[in-house]
Amino acid sequence: MPTFEYAPAPESRAVVDIASSYGLFIGGEFVEATGTKPFKTISPSTEEVLADISEASPGDVDAAVKAARTAYTRVWSRMSGADRGKYLFRIARILQERAREFAVLETLDNGKPIKETRDVDVPLAAAHFFYHAGWADKLAYAGLPGGTDPRPHGVVGQVIPWNFPLLMLAWKVAPALATGNTLVLKPAETTPLTALLFAEVCQQADLPPGVVNIVTGAGATGQAIVDHPGIDKIAFTGSTGVGKMIARAIAGTRKKATLELGGKGANIVFDDAPIDQTVEGVVRGIFFNQGHVCCAGSRLLVQESIAEEFTKRLQRRLGTLRVGDPMDKNTDVGAINSRAQLDRITALVETGRAEGASHWDSGCALPDKGFWFRPTVFSGVAQTHRIAQEEIFGPVLSVLTFRTPGEAVAKANNTPYGLSAGIWTEKGSRILWMADQLKAGVVWANTFNQFDPTSPFGGYKESGYGREGGRHGLEAYVKGEI
Repeated sequence: MPTFEYAPAPESRAVVDIASSYGLFIGGEFVEATGTKPFKTISPSTEEVLADISEASPGDVDAAVKAARTAYTRVWSRMSGADRGKYLFRIARILQERAREFAVLETLDNGKPIKETRDVDVPLAAAHFFYHAGWADKLAYAGLPGGTDPRPHGVVGQVIPWNFPLLMLAWKVAPALATGNTLVLKPAETTPLTALLFAEVCQQADLPPGVVNIVTGAGATGQAIVDHPGIDKIAFTGSTGVGKMIARAIAGTRKKATLELGGKGANIVFDDAPIDQTVEGVVRGIFFNQGHVCCAGSRLLVQESIAEEFTKRLQRRLGTLRVGDPMDKNTDVGAINSRAQLDRITALVETGRAEGASHWDSGCALPDKGFWFRPTVFSGVAQTHRIAQEEIFGPVLSVLTFRTPGEAVAKANNTPYGLSAGIWTEKGSRILWMADQLKAGVVWANTFNQFDPTSPFGGYKESGYGREGGRHGLEAYVKGEI
């Protein structure tokens, strides 16, 4: 197969200004933290220090919660839905206007390719604000808890992960504001920069002070938000382990919660699927965003009769993926987000080798600096292997086989998770039957990793509870009986 060389096409860093240090965004202003020494956020692709980030103390979290409560009581809860919607529309337009700035900053701080931040993350974030702006004055007609008078919870605490920093912010902030809540949000400690730039967007949109508060820090800061008595609801996206800790912490309290946790999605390929189209879908399902996707199709279930041919074509396609500088517009697979995540991926891959699965990787050259991992495929994987049961959260695919639809369902459901699944077949009746049998919150048919703000997203079992997006996603942010 011929290979083609691409001339470098780097995006310019000049479109974004990164300050040497950042404070906390509380009450509509950036303020100094009262807690411990600041920590550094680095670029995963170069390991260069981008900025010093404030570590919020429990006292800082308390100040943010009080600012949110004041804004809720005096301003936001008294504002009409139509007026709230105007602010969300304004935020959405500013995100669009500053899209290139956000895309570059996200790539620098997260490590994902610029073409993904430019074409997926930022446009979808803006779309969520546009979508929820439209709901703000129509909540009485949405069939939500509270019927024609749905009421916000009050102050919402939100903790988001590092794999989609800006997009997860939009998933959390937009519905909270549309339904009349105010909030305190903590971005992941390795990817705080786009959240802090979003704070500037709130200022630019003239959002009333205290409606959105952003505090940075690690696990202790998140714990302070969860434990604060002034928080009425928790919205968390992250690991299953932390989600369980949050559930235990709020048990017996009045706090509500939505938890979007880990996954081990099955991508199921039948022998009548169009192979080349399906290969592209499988690649998108696991190697998009370096596999840092909770709903990634990390388990490939292929019908036995085509497994060998399908795996060969998949490997050939992976050999064309360009791994390297995420700021280059030609790059397909960027850097792993952190040294800790790279170490976890490496350890689980070594476990897969030790358990007897057949290992293959693309063999591509990797940069000298930064955190990198080649696209990897394991074949001959058994259901009991750790790589088939545990979330790797990296560019690693486990291939299993099946003979019948029933066996495919049994293997797909044989996991503690239940977030996503994909089905590839030309038979519509088979798609509908499979979707009804699969224990997954999202089931894609002949595609994978397709997202839209109008469509609810969430999981079952250890993948959490509650939904985000669509009308269903509004339910978690209001209270009352229908």
